[in-house]
Amino acid sequence: MAHHRRFAWASAAVVAAVAFAELGYRYGQVQRLERAAALEPALDAWRLEFVRDKRRLAAERAAAEQWIEEAAEELSRIEARIVRVEALAERLVERTEIAGLEFDFRAEPGVGGPEEAPLEHMAAEDWNMVVVNLSAQIDDRRRQLEVLEEMLRSRDLRAAVSPEGRPVRAAYVSSRFGPRIDPFSGRRALHRGVDFAGAPGTPVVAVAAGIVTWSGPRAGYGVMVEIDHGNGLVTRYAHNAENLVELGDVVTRGQPIARLGATGRATGPNLHFEVLHDGEAVDPLPFIE
Repeated sequence: MAHHRRFAWASAAVVAAVAFAELGYRYGQVQRLERAAALEPALDAWRLEFVRDKRRLAAERAAAEQWIEEAAEELSRIEARIVRVEALAERLVERTEIAGLEFDFRAEPGVGGPEEAPLEHMAAEDWNMVVVNLSAQIDDRRRQLEVLEEMLRSRDLRAAVSPEGRPVRAAYVSSRFGPRIDPFSGRRALHRGVDFAGAPGTPVVAVAAGIVTWSGPRAGYGVMVEIDHGNGLVTRYAHNAENLVELGDVVTRGQPIARLGATGRATGPNLHFEVLHDGEAVDPLPFIE
């Protein structure tokens, strides 16, 4: 009997322990659920912030990639501009005959100086401003060099069409510009050019670039070539044995245009050379000398 009572108490104790354990577990689970419920808003906020950070990171990465692409394109354009500026500068160096060692655009320019403290990290906006300013400076230098090249081209053109030098090499001055005794009439008259006596067939060359406005016989001049150089300047080459150019030809300085002869009103083989400015004959010697 006593044995049955002890067993009953033991069973009751076990049941009670199990019941208490279940109650404790349920209580703990309730506590955990309550804590989880309390933390859920914070977790939701963290999840939302994480999603926002992920989106911001993706946007910043896309912006950075776009900036890198745009910067690469702009640097490529700048490099192309630099190549054009270097080519233009080299042409100017050649045209002005500046010593190549003084301005060598193919070599990297030397720079130097003491070590300085590094600058702070530059933002993308600052880099954009640096690139924009550099591009503007390069374009400005290109425009300046183009203006200089145009000025040099105009100078070269003016020099090319300005009469200069002797129209015939192997000859000597036999009669100067100004009053003289006419060899045919014996009277005093104005000689409107300079005569060069030489051997028949000696080449006659243009003293400046221009357009042939006359090529053929002309009263008193014999076989003559007339060249218009612009700016009111015209040169005439008379008494030729034959002409080597035709009306409308474009000639350059030093180009053979005729052969020395004695056609027209001439006492012997010579070149009668005239320079006219705005239709008036002027002394050719200053141009020749």
